[in-house]
Amino acid sequence: MKNLSFLLFASILFSNAINAQLKAVKYTDGSQALNGLFIKSAKKSSQNPGILLLPAWLGIDKASKDIAENLSKLGYNVFIADIYGEGNYPTNTAEAGKQAGYYKKNYEIYQKRIDAALKELVKSGANADNIVAIGYCFGGTGVLEAARGHLNLKGVVSFHGGLGKDVSRPVQPISTKVLVCHGADDPFESKEEITAFQQEMRDSKADWQMIYYANAVHSFTNPEAGNDNSKGAAYNAVAAKRSFEHLQLFLNEVLKK
Repeated sequence: MKNLSFLLFASILFSNAINAQLKAVKYTDGSQALNGLFIKSAKKSSQNPGILLLPAWLGIDKASKDIAENLSKLGYNVFIADIYGEGNYPTNTAEAGKQAGYYKKNYEIYQKRIDAALKELVKSGANADNIVAIGYCFGGTGVLEAARGHLNLKGVVSFHGGLGKDVSRPVQPISTKVLVCHGADDPFESKEEITAFQQEMRDSKADWQMIYYANAVHSFTNPEAGNDNSKGAAYNAVAAKRSFEHLQLFLNEVLKK
């Protein structure tokens, strides 16, 4: 009987381990082929909370995969979006800058590409009305565009993302809750852009928060960014830990589990 119980317990553990693996998902946006990754929640829930993850400008990387796996263990279904698509993946920062710049300028195309990934997350099992989008750097810009574009999201969380918006674009109400995690010493966001973003949040009547992390610059959540703040982008373990804790508080507030 003890052996049977042990085998049953082991099979459950093995099953959970199998289910909690990143799996490739092929999907499309119009004629563009895309390759995302999905990982199922390691915990069962009738609410099926979901997280759409938008990676940084180089595309799906180790950092985004690690974050997705950690969030799965906490009870979330996670889909990592492919923004660029087959044939367009950057191989260096110059190419990444060009690609990211295109989507930042053509924000409606960016919103549509994000929505395509959101639909895949729902197809994969997440509750369509119980989803938060999170993004890093370029992806952080993307989640703010998702909020501006009124995608069906309970909240968005931007980590060291671009905050700027063309001043000619009208400010519209934002119903999605917004959390911005920002390096206090990030050289890529000017005081003017930060002030304009905060005013946009006020004018849009958004429920928003912006948290600053001391001694942190751009990319402070990415261990592969090095540790030299003078370069403008560097990992900060303390800021990364604190921002992940703030993310969990936000998720606990806005999503049903």
